[in-house]
Amino acid sequence: MSHPEYEHFVDTRGLVCPEPLMIVRNKVRTMQIGERLLVLATDPSTDRDFRNFCRFMKHELELAEVANKEHKYVIRKGV
Repeated sequence: MSHPEYEHFVDTRGLVCPEPLMIVRNKVRTMQIGERLLVLATDPSTDRDFRNFCRFMKHELELAEVANKEHKYVIRKGV
């Protein structure tokens, strides 16, 4: 799946911690530096998990928003 704002997509809706983070971590490993990943999630703990993941791994969390209990993130792979 491709879109102008992101090159990769992961749907983790319905999954709970730690599954969304594990899936995202594995997906980011396959990406090139600078590529973006759109993630959809329903587990509220993903907000904390993805923020910490990006900070520790030096990725950029370009978008983190919640609407109707659905979380949407765009992560840009860093170095």
